[in-house]
Amino acid sequence: MRTVTATAAAVTAALAAGAASVAAGRLASDAALKAPPGRPLPTEPRLTVHGTAAGQVTLTRDLAALRPGTYGLSGNGSHAVVGPVLPDAPHSADTVVRRLEHVTRGTLSRGDTVWLTPNLHIGDPGSALGLDHTDVDVPGELGPLPAWFVPGARRTWVIAVHGLGATREHALNLTGFLHRRRFPVLALTYRGDRGAPRSPDGLNHFGETEWRDLDAAMRYAVRRGAERLVLLGWSTGATMALRAAAHSGLSDVISGLVLDSPVLDWPTTLRALAAARHTPGPLLPLAVRAAQGRTGLRTDRADEPTDPHRLRVPTLIFHGPDDTVAPWALTRRLASLRTDLVALHPVPRAPHAAMWNADPAAYEEALRRFLIPLM
Repeated sequence: MRTVTATAAAVTAALAAGAASVAAGRLASDAALKAPPGRPLPTEPRLTVHGTAAGQVTLTRDLAALRPGTYGLSGNGSHAVVGPVLPDAPHSADTVVRRLEHVTRGTLSRGDTVWLTPNLHIGDPGSALGLDHTDVDVPGELGPLPAWFVPGARRTWVIAVHGLGATREHALNLTGFLHRRRFPVLALTYRGDRGAPRSPDGLNHFGETEWRDLDAAMRYAVRRGAERLVLLGWSTGATMALRAAAHSGLSDVISGLVLDSPVLDWPTTLRALAAARHTPGPLLPLAVRAAQGRTGLRTDRADEPTDPHRLRVPTLIFHGPDDTVAPWALTRRLASLRTDLVALHPVPRAPHAAMWNADPAAYEEALRRFLIPLM
């Protein structure tokens, strides 16, 4: 009887441990599968506002606060734009002073918790940039996909697609630049975004299913007169662009791809986001398996976006070695294998999907040169 009881207890303990592991893996996978649009990724540290002065804001000293370039500074209900670090401004050893360009919404007060974001603008192309635009609905397979359309004289359209933790407001960073060069711009929402249909399982699929919403936007553009398309994507939006170029029935209309911080291996990105939420290392493989079970994603197809043989159009990639979400090594490898089509613009000291922010002038000059033959 003692043997039977001990065996039953051991089985019960094993089942409980297994159930706990499954639950832990599922919870860890939420860091990527349920990344809410418009909220910072877990890799983005929270900073404290220590004070403001004329044209200055003092923040917690952190590697993030020392980044070069221009960023949005978001809090709960507030948004501002901050420029470079001001090393000569008075500050304590545990703080950093950056130039405060302006406060877009709300206020910045001592003690506020904030984070840096790539989004310099909030609102729409009209309210943020003063550009004429139309709110349109792109017919998607799950329902209407709200989008902004900014008209331009050219027959080459740019379709802009945001990525993890972002919204279509991210595209506003480049909308003015593209408008000045007379490109029509379509900034898309897709399944899971606010105002767009919910995906059937309510989860992010790292572009593996979402690319079909980009395909719908391509069809929308062609029906309205676009003769050529440039797909511009950040993060998983870049993954969507790669998949659309490989699988869309309109791939022959694509004249170029612009990829910022492309997610080229979803298991690695998922592990990075889960680790940033303090998931213990031994549980990270469980997070990947949980994601597979919940979404149907397959690890044997995870590297499909990096297949150099699938690329057929000129491609410009902005990425850098300090991206902790999307591996720089995979991007560098893809560029080295297709030097005939891929131009890689490395950006040091820039976080995920913020390559433009680190040096807007250099970014836009590289983009201008790339777009000239595609106009």
